[in-house]
Amino acid sequence: MHTPSGIALPLAVLWLACALSCGYVGDPLPPALNIPGRITDLRAFQRGEKLVVRFTIPELTTEGLAVARKLRSVELRAGNWGREPFNADAWTARARLLEATAPRTGANEFEFPAAAWTDQEVFIRARALNNKGRAGDWSDFARLRVVQPLQTPEALTAEAVPEGVGLSWRLPAQPSGLVFRILRRAGDETTPSALATTSGSTWIDSSTVYGTRYEYSVVAILNGAGIDAESEISAAVDVLPEDRFPPSVPSDLEALAGPESVELTWERNSEADLAGYRVYRSAGDQPLSKIADLTAIPGFSDRAVERGRRYRYAVSSVDRTGNESAPSPPIEIMLP
Repeated sequence: MHTPSGIALPLAVLWLACALSCGYVGDPLPPALNIPGRITDLRAFQRGEKLVVRFTIPELTTEGLAVARKLRSVELRAGNWGREPFNADAWTARARLLEATAPRTGANEFEFPAAAWTDQEVFIRARALNNKGRAGDWSDFARLRVVQPLQTPEALTAEAVPEGVGLSWRLPAQPSGLVFRILRRAGDETTPSALATTSGSTWIDSSTVYGTRYEYSVVAILNGAGIDAESEISAAVDVLPEDRFPPSVPSDLEALAGPESVELTWERNSEADLAGYRVYRSAGDQPLSKIADLTAIPGFSDRAVERGRRYRYAVSSVDRTGNESAPSPPIEIMLP
């Protein structure tokens, strides 16, 4: 900057002019430490012969910065509680280091052999380290009692039944309190989802749709008293249910002789896919033959009858797919 006469201004004046026009530049900030955030959802459970550890690594550091590409490892430690009084530093020093390869921000799952803690209680904690080895705070402890590996359910079968899809499997020798989780993958789904839990060795999936393919598998589960264990997933079976099941047989068929007709009534069927009924008749000792296809109305008036003749009647039900039930027990009537 120069005066109109070309004389240079003093340095202090130049600094003041720059400060007023450019804004004040403060002291330089220290470099970010990029310390990973604390893991808050650590969970451990047993799957077969493995110890499974799940947790989420926060997306942001303690300074609120993204930790992507700044994460080097996760330190997982597992061991017994030891004698009281408990000392966290002493526990960490003697606890076993579990190697967790290629951790990432977000959800993580790692498996380790569980045999070293069978019939014992194990405690686990974790913390994330950035690419320079700076560690975040330790998580809370996950606590687990390790048991003998649960056997995998065997001989799973799936078949279409009138109520949906019926499943059954073989119960290996297992501890008391065992339940089974049903997993199902439907249609174009890429992964199975938990559908139900049962304590028996059979179950019916009543939520199926005809023409959709389903794949099922089963897992044995034991929970309680510090135990959180499951078996390996059983071999999967698939089934394509089709409607090959007729409606129920109409009940309470009654016949009433009118002046020039026989009036039939019966109990209405409850099936949602009912299409209608078929009426069968015989005169004298002749075999039954169909005389009417009806809509879903539980009644029929037979006017093609003659006085003084004996008739027998039966009724069947038909669904929208064309499946027909067996005929009802026949009833007999004599027109006066």
